Amino acid sequence: MEGEARRMTGRKSTLSAPAARPRAASRTAKAALTPPPGKRSRQPKKAPVGAIISWPPDEDRVEEIFVRLSGVMPDPKTELDFVNPYTLVVAVALSAQATDVGVNKATKALFAVADTPQKMLALGEEGLIPLIASIGLYRTKAKNVIAAARMLVEKHGGEAPLNRADLQALPGVGRKTASVVLNELGIEPAIAVDTHVFRVSHRLGLANAATPDKVETQLHQVVPEAWLPKAHHWLILHGRYTCLAQRPKCGACVISDLCPSRASFMGV
Repeated sequence: MEGEARRMTGRKSTLSAPAARPRAASRTAKAALTPPPGKRSRQPKKAPVGAIISWPPDEDRVEEIFVRLSGVMPDPKTELDFVNPYTLVVAVALSAQATDVGVNKATKALFAVADTPQKMLALGEEGLIPLIASIGLYRTKAKNVIAAARMLVEKHGGEAPLNRADLQALPGVGRKTASVVLNELGIEPAIAVDTHVFRVSHRLGLANAATPDKVETQLHQVVPEAWLPKAHHWLILHGRYTCLAQRPKCGACVISDLCPSRASFMGV
């Protein structure tokens, strides 16, 4: 037995040693595998909405766009309910990041009890909040509405001022809100650029600027003067019901043949 053991221990093992664990890649190796700056893979950017269009647009095409829009919407108006200039200011301010339908549901009860700055101030935030709680950002909006009512009572005799400077000085009233109010009341041919107007203007090639204020400036440069008073309503309503964000209804659009972006959505 002892001799046999000596013979076995003297033999070289035929069993292979366990495989060595792979070493972690060295810093040098990692560096070699890492693409240099500027060449790293990136996620593809989203395709632009509509065609990339040069500006300014052809004057005859712009004229025809508004001729046709006026034919299907001869007397466009805001879809917000209001009973006087003050309630229009309130309704537009409440409509930020909210739908007109939702705002109208809330203001029906609100304006029944507070349709003047004096009544709104008497209602107070605690009384106002339950009436507009269905609207987004209602706490902030309630604070602004009451603050604006106080300013109107103290500085404007309880009446809504009908000029841009005084309107934009009110809490919660920015340039867009003031533009909607002044346009709706026929005081100024303003074009309030909301998400619908911004989208439609770009798709039609009426504007190509990156901000609402710059788009507004471009629209005033290219929209014929005769169409300016109602241009805001035509663009917003066209965007709300026809030129939708995700699936524009190009087949039912009265100006589709005038739209440079049509091919992007219909594949023609």
